[in-house]
Amino acid sequence: MSFLKDELKGFVPKEQADEIIKKTVRGSSVIRLSRLEPMTSDTKKIPVMTNGAGAYWVGEGQRIGTSGATWIFPELHARKLGVIIPVTKEKLNDATIDVFTELQESISEAFYESFDAAALFGFNSPFSSNILGGCAKVDVSSSNFDIAASDVMAKVEEAGYDVNGFAAKIGVKNSLRKLRDANGAPIFITGTDQNELYGQPIEFVRNGAWKDDQAELIAGEWKYSLVGIRDDIEYEILTEATLQNTLGADGKPLSLAEQDMVAIKATMRIAYLCVKPEAFAALVPKSASTPDTTLSALTIGSLTLEPTFSAEVTEYTTTTSNESDNITATATAAESGATVEIKNGETVVESGSAATWNEGENTVTVKVTNGEYNKTYTVTVTKE
Repeated sequence: MSFLKDELKGFVPKEQADEIIKKTVRGSSVIRLSRLEPMTSDTKKIPVMTNGAGAYWVGEGQRIGTSGATWIFPELHARKLGVIIPVTKEKLNDATIDVFTELQESISEAFYESFDAAALFGFNSPFSSNILGGCAKVDVSSSNFDIAASDVMAKVEEAGYDVNGFAAKIGVKNSLRKLRDANGAPIFITGTDQNELYGQPIEFVRNGAWKDDQAELIAGEWKYSLVGIRDDIEYEILTEATLQNTLGADGKPLSLAEQDMVAIKATMRIAYLCVKPEAFAALVPKSASTPDTTLSALTIGSLTLEPTFSAEVTEYTTTTSNESDNITATATAAESGATVEIKNGETVVESGSAATWNEGENTVTVKVTNGEYNKTYTVTVTKE
């Protein structure tokens, strides 16, 4: 049996890691609605049929016609999602299995709250897409709630897709309970494990992941919402850190050393991609507007980016055979109030300054932050 004091970093025992992932899947509204893919590495290409296979009338002895299906192969990229939980130093004397059995609920809740906020709204997100950012929108104040909800479904249908699920904030339950069809029967049905709206599942997003100022309800064909999860969880014991987002009784960031505490950092890898934004639509408040977290320009010296830069594309590659390191990285935010941070690996690079390039692959990340929202661009620079 291993103890935390003897193993200050490593992988969460498999049984406990599996249970944390199961609880994360059960707790996440996005994962419950979406297409879930297991991942054995940090990238995975997923075949998605965008136009269905065709059927043909065939006479006796005639050859069946060729199918007219259209496929795309989007690639999932797993990103690290971490949670830090302060505990007393006495926990170091406990068995690793016991500690993570006790912390399962706290870890999984933190995971699915952060993931749902990122996938639905792009909140603190490392992913290249989110649902609200690209979907059609209906103003909730433009009509009665029942008509507005139907108009949201119509937006999806006009684009050629079928609504097969909803995500919503808990606060709309009162409005939903009042909805009736032409015969007076309720349109919203509550169940033990699953609620239904218009005969389709509806998930109510919990624990602060839903952003009330951004949307009331989201409808869509959720097979175009892809989630990938790796089945291992890493941990690390922190002993000297100051936790900026965790406040002590005095209202100041919690210092582990001062409070004679340690913290457990747990990290899982999860991927998200909305491959068809037009397959979704949202009911939004009249004043809703998501801060712009895109770049208007991104260059690595005079190198050619593949693909050509576009504000909505977040991953690029390029190569250089320049023996010197005088290649500048420049990034400009589309909105003047947004901030930009450029890193070459873990080294911060000031926009417009030369970076130090190593032989082989160099990973440049550009994080655009606007208020509480952010977007990350990645450029892989290969020095030959």
